[in-house]
Amino acid sequence: MMMKKTVILFFVLTLFCSMAQAQNSLLQRGYKKALFIGAHPDDNESCAGGTMILLQMQGCQVVSVYLTSGERGIQGATLDEAATIRRAELAEACRVMGVEYRLMTQIDGQTEINAQRYQEMLQLIEAEKPDVVFTHWPIDSHRDHRVCSMLVFDAWRLSGKNFDLYYYEAETGMQSKNFIPEEYVNIAAVADQKHKAVLCHKSQDPEEILNEWHIPMELFRGKESECPAAEAFMFLHKTRK
Repeated sequence: MMMKKTVILFFVLTLFCSMAQAQNSLLQRGYKKALFIGAHPDDNESCAGGTMILLQMQGCQVVSVYLTSGERGIQGATLDEAATIRRAELAEACRVMGVEYRLMTQIDGQTEINAQRYQEMLQLIEAEKPDVVFTHWPIDSHRDHRVCSMLVFDAWRLSGKNFDLYYYEAETGMQSKNFIPEEYVNIAAVADQKHKAVLCHKSQDPEEILNEWHIPMELFRGKESECPAAEAFMFLHKTRK
């Protein structure tokens, strides 16, 4: 019985200490340039906007990359019409966060994994020269999210693992599956700014996205890491030299 209690106590203390160490640790790594690579306009903002803002406030150059322009995200609009609207929305969201953005050329709902697309992602990342990249967790119900994640992972591998790779969650339960965080970022100080950025995506019913999914996720991850609101991540370290 004593042995059992000791094991349980050790587990609880280990869990508590790991949470304390995990919170905000990625903000303490001194990153100089970060890429956030999402499948659609609003993915990066909704999933990791608080972390984007905090990194930018620390002097890190933050670039938000969009695999598609969300061409199928507006009912009744043509692909070109929707892309024009959503590009304007993402530009305003990035302005609110104080970050740069880049557009890739895949089409919403028709994203591809092939030799050409692998090369495109590798070339973009090599040209940007980040020391950290954030993207979708690969076990996800949305095909575009999975494609984006796999393209980024392949670029990480082919680059010689020369940047840290973090995975973020999207609407966990409906989209991201089996996501077990390893690190947390306390975003309480910038949550309002993050939400303002998400609300720039007016064509996407952002109030529902925030209120039904991402604000509850922020509050839940905050409880896990003992802060008011948090974003959660899993990660792969770069090859240490």
